[in-house]
Amino acid sequence: MSLKTIPTYTYRYTPYEKRATWELNPHQAALLVHDMQNYFISIFEDENKGQIQQAIHNTSALINAARDSGIPVYYTAQPPRQHPDDRALLTDIWGEGLQEDADAEIIPALAPTQQDTVLTKWRYSAFAKSTFEEDLKLSGRNQLIITGVYAHIGCMTTALDAFMRDIQVFFTADALADFSQKEHELACDYVAQRCGIVTSTQDILTALSRQD
Repeated sequence: MSLKTIPTYTYRYTPYEKRATWELNPHQAALLVHDMQNYFISIFEDENKGQIQQAIHNTSALINAARDSGIPVYYTAQPPRQHPDDRALLTDIWGEGLQEDADAEIIPALAPTQQDTVLTKWRYSAFAKSTFEEDLKLSGRNQLIITGVYAHIGCMTTALDAFMRDIQVFFTADALADFSQKEHELACDYVAQRCGIVTSTQDILTALSRQD
């Protein structure tokens, strides 16, 4: 199965009940920009409208704030032309995946700098077959701000995986995008009830500004 065009939708954030009392701390936090590659963004019906536009705009603001606050910024990026042994069961569900080098690049609006870390992405979770957990521990980070695509697949799975590794999750709802509003809301509902705090870009920016 190859990816299909994603119709334009708009997710409107409303506050979620917080089951945990975690407070974002720039000395504990890391920011994850999840799979914002040309391949995954190009299938949105219009990149300049709706939720994907909002997600790109908000993620950019969070990246800038993170860099200003000394928060490490991580990206995930799937490699092109994956060997069948590496891709494994993903091929059965999603097909062969990225084929061109240009498809694998992070979109220009969110391009990483030399100070950022780009993790090779092999499975839904950013932690699978990567050094992500070790990197966070070495830098003394036990909080993770999650942005990117797709909310109900890799973003949600990474959130759950982080929680199970004792990493506090801040799932930034309006800096995410998905196949549909329904699936976007499903992801936020799940994370809010099971493994993290669902928050907004403005709430994150406000929390960081208070600690400058």
